[in-house]
Amino acid sequence: MTGLLASSTSAADKRVAFRTGLASERIQRFPGAFNPLVAKLIQEIGFEGVYVSGAVVSADLALPDIGLTTLTEVAGRGEQIARVTELPVLIDADTGFGEPMSAARTVTFLEDAGIAGAHFEDQVNPKRCGHLDGKAVVPVGEMVRRLRAAVSARRDPNFVICARTDAAGIEGIDAAIDRAKAYAEAGADLIFTEALSEAAEFEKFRAAVATPLLANMTEFGKSELIPARTLESIGYNAVIYPVSTLRLAMFAAEAGLREIYEQGTQSGLLDRMQHRSRLYELLQYERYNEFDSDIFNFALGSDQ
Repeated sequence: MTGLLASSTSAADKRVAFRTGLASERIQRFPGAFNPLVAKLIQEIGFEGVYVSGAVVSADLALPDIGLTTLTEVAGRGEQIARVTELPVLIDADTGFGEPMSAARTVTFLEDAGIAGAHFEDQVNPKRCGHLDGKAVVPVGEMVRRLRAAVSARRDPNFVICARTDAAGIEGIDAAIDRAKAYAEAGADLIFTEALSEAAEFEKFRAAVATPLLANMTEFGKSELIPARTLESIGYNAVIYPVSTLRLAMFAAEAGLREIYEQGTQSGLLDRMQHRSRLYELLQYERYNEFDSDIFNFALGSDQ
């Protein structure tokens, strides 16, 4: 049953893999998973990691991304995803769900959930989507306390603590660079600058900051969609595609439901559906059957 009901790779080993990837010269690609089954698909296709977006956890609950979700909801979804994949999972921890002590508690929950790393942002709590206008950031000193609290609570030194700054669109890119340096000094292992607009800005950030960097390639936002190879050549260490799988799924689901409503049948949609056999393959149905056979087909020794 190794790797069937749960990942066969320990959380500790996944964290080592994440750090090893960040230290390599290859960019680490982390598509977002809106459920555990998508995480299995991400692994099968060959990506380096899985991302759990706070915006997606909110949307899955039919809520906007304005800080309404709780630590237990986010950690619970992260645990469900992390337990089924051999890949490291990076999760969106928003602002740490409260004051610095809450950020510290968040780290302990996420470590226990088997997560490999989390990012904390410098927005005012409650936060809002990083690609919307009207954001506000806390003073640098407040974010430094948030990060130091998170770092101090870490029991596994390989758990990756990523600092996200939303300052570029509010205070300008130079201020965001200054914040990134302060956050790295506070103990952040990885820096995530939200809503940079074009490749030149990513290049400027890379030239100014020595810490590993993460790019956000979300659709319909403020950032140009830069290919992973280009980001790698600039020197970025990781890239996330946070909402892509949810957007793909919801577009298909809406189109299909409208056709069923209008036509009264789904017969014209079959070529746009995942086949039952493909779902069973992804779920490894055959291995479960083998397990059942092994458990129930056994002989009892005779009494002596």
